[in-house]
Amino acid sequence: MAPEGSLTPRRVFAFLAMVFGMFMAILDIQIVSASLSEIQAGLGASLDEVAWVQTAYLIAEVIMIPLSGILGRILSTRVLFTASAVGFTAASFLCSTATNIDQMMLYRAIQGFIGGGMIPSVFAAAFTIFPPSKRNIVSPMIGLIATLAPTIGPTVGGYLSDTYSWHWLFLVNVPPGILVAIAAWNLIDFDKPEPKLLADFDWYGMLGMAAFLGALEYVLEEGAKNDWLQDGTVRMMAIISAVGCVVFFWQAFRARQPVVDLTAFTNVNFTVGCVFSFVLGIGLYGLTYLYPVYLAGIRGYNSLMIGETMFVSGLAMFLTAPVVGALASKIDLRLILMAGFFGFGVSTWMLTYMTDQWDFSELLVPQILRGISLMTCMVPINNLSLATLPPARLKNAAGLYNLMRNLGGAVGLAIINTLLTQRTTMHYQRLQEGLTWANAQATTQLSAMAQNLTAQGVADPQTGALSMLSGIVTKQATMLTFIDVFDLLTVLFVALSLLAMAMRRPAAMGGGGGGH
Repeated sequence: MAPEGSLTPRRVFAFLAMVFGMFMAILDIQIVSASLSEIQAGLGASLDEVAWVQTAYLIAEVIMIPLSGILGRILSTRVLFTASAVGFTAASFLCSTATNIDQMMLYRAIQGFIGGGMIPSVFAAAFTIFPPSKRNIVSPMIGLIATLAPTIGPTVGGYLSDTYSWHWLFLVNVPPGILVAIAAWNLIDFDKPEPKLLADFDWYGMLGMAAFLGALEYVLEEGAKNDWLQDGTVRMMAIISAVGCVVFFWQAFRARQPVVDLTAFTNVNFTVGCVFSFVLGIGLYGLTYLYPVYLAGIRGYNSLMIGETMFVSGLAMFLTAPVVGALASKIDLRLILMAGFFGFGVSTWMLTYMTDQWDFSELLVPQILRGISLMTCMVPINNLSLATLPPARLKNAAGLYNLMRNLGGAVGLAIINTLLTQRTTMHYQRLQEGLTWANAQATTQLSAMAQNLTAQGVADPQTGALSMLSGIVTKQATMLTFIDVFDLLTVLFVALSLLAMAMRRPAAMGGGGGGH
């Protein structure tokens, strides 16, 4: 092992391997999102069942992310990351061999749980082994991966399933996964295992955390489409989550060695940074979800066309990362953070003018601004939240920090789906109220559509015209709902940008972080 605090070429290459492993784990959150119909057809699953290809992964991952802190200390970063890479690769291969939906759900849960161990390890390593003078290079790198991977997930998934088959959504992980595992085992030397911690391991706290976060993720994923607590399963999961929450927090404050150390929240920067990370998750995963819903449902795009359209944001992030890294050493990070969230708000404000005719060209500028803003937010959040913590707290803190981003995405998607359901119904009813036989414009339009259908030889043109008019009203109600969601996101991002000044500017430090 290299001396504590030293930065060697070996550690740099080890870190790069870890970053690539994290990229695979985060990419797999969204890689199947644009290809669920192909998986559904291949496995003979129902629409509700195939949704669990995504849900099983998310539930398992959200449990592992905070757990990785204590596991990293017990096993060492080397053992944890290598085991995670090996397990993730094996589970990816198993996913490609699934012949029914039950197998797929099991393999995806294993993939998400084991892969979740790679994500916080990278954040902890970045602020442990790199000196402060290098963090403005490293932070954009991990920020780029954390935001780029879910953004281009639909693009990569759409291309693979359209060009080859859905099996390649998972097989694509196997060769790089093997290389990452080999590199991690041979290169990582950041710290030493602390097996003595296992003697005081908080098993009750772990079970409470698993019940709390796993059941909460289920409620957030399934609640919107099952009328929340009106559904028996959702209600039961909410109760399990509440009980698990009580057990987890009770153990966190009384156990000798809690499964998750919450003392990082005594640091103001970390606490405020977690709020920003939570809201960033809403923006990151919420918009990655909304764009495909609009493009598929309103514009009729297939998975490959959706991926090609959304690739613009990923390209903007890639080009912005080095610029933000350079600015981070010259400008107050809080001002950069403020500008990032304000820019995010501007991008969603531009979308409030969306119509059902918007295409690639109209979405271009909002997508570019979204990509720039994501990177402008991510880099200062990383530095402000984690750079002021002592090395002893970094592993647990990195898990909590990443958990907040994932929970933000889950909460954001639950709220967005609820709004899409409820507000679309409300707007449809309001629009329908104005479509009476006394409305001359409506009757003229209806008559014109009926005449057009008559000319096409339709047997019942009047009924067909009414159906077409209903479709137009539904589309307009959906568009009004999209605008409602973008209005809400705009207010959230702009308002939160003001909170940036509540954080403390990290003191300039010399030297390295040092593994331990």
